[in-house]
Amino acid sequence: MIRILLTLLMVAGMARADGERPGQFDYYVMALSWSPNWCALEGDGRNSEQCNPDLDHGWVLHGLWPQNERGWPSYCRANERAPSRAMTSAMADIMGTGGLAWHQWKKHGTCSNLSARNYYRLSRVAYERVTRPAVLRKLTRSVQLPAKVIEEAFIDVNPALQADQITVTCKSNHIQEVRICLTRDLEFRRCGQDSLRDCTATKAVLNPIR
Repeated sequence: MIRILLTLLMVAGMARADGERPGQFDYYVMALSWSPNWCALEGDGRNSEQCNPDLDHGWVLHGLWPQNERGWPSYCRANERAPSRAMTSAMADIMGTGGLAWHQWKKHGTCSNLSARNYYRLSRVAYERVTRPAVLRKLTRSVQLPAKVIEEAFIDVNPALQADQITVTCKSNHIQEVRICLTRDLEFRRCGQDSLRDCTATKAVLNPIR
């Protein structure tokens, strides 16, 4: 029993390591969240500014995460200065809120070995390099569809993107995120096993932009 417990602890330690040295990672995972679904499940209850219909948010950048082939670093011991409120607020157009931008820097950006300014700049470049399917912005009502359809829609509008470089996640039977694996130079690359967690729902909810 003790041996089994030690093995489980070792595996857990490989999955996530807090306080590691910055810059020690293999690739990035860019997470895109479907804002209407997040608002329906969480954001509306928080009165989040991200859910203001006038902002017309669709796919927002949840984060750009340093990732290893197995596991990922977080909350690294970075020597870089924390971002200013102006920096985080400037990311709200693609991240929904400045608060999310701050949290992503603290948890993930500190592991990039970049300054906050350069981490946000790289995040924006990554976001802009991936085409989001325009057809999803044309929904007029909630639909139920296989999660695989979302993956196929991204691959269709990004010809260089392969099936082993993208994964779709769900939460409470709603499409949650599209996660795309990128090299440090922001080229598409194969995802590690820790990152490939495809949602298998065949009737996942996708809410329209309000």
